[in-house]
Amino acid sequence: MFGLGIPEVIIILLAIGILLFGSKKIIELARSMGRFTGEFKKGKKEIESEIKKAENSIEENSRMGEVEDHSEENKNV
Repeated sequence: MFGLGIPEVIIILLAIGILLFGSKKIIELARSMGRFTGEFKKGKKEIESEIKKAENSIEENSRMGEVEDHSEENKNV
């Protein structure tokens, strides 16, 4: 993009934002974005932990099924 890197683009966008909204509004927006990011990460961790719980439950149930299958085979012998 015109030979500009990400840091340069961010600085340009901040300068435009300050001109359009004022410095106090930019600070409020940045604070809100930080809170949103924190909440997003928290929600992501909760979802990941729920998925791991479900995976562990499935693995445990499959192991229990294998144990039951082996015990039934031993009874038939």
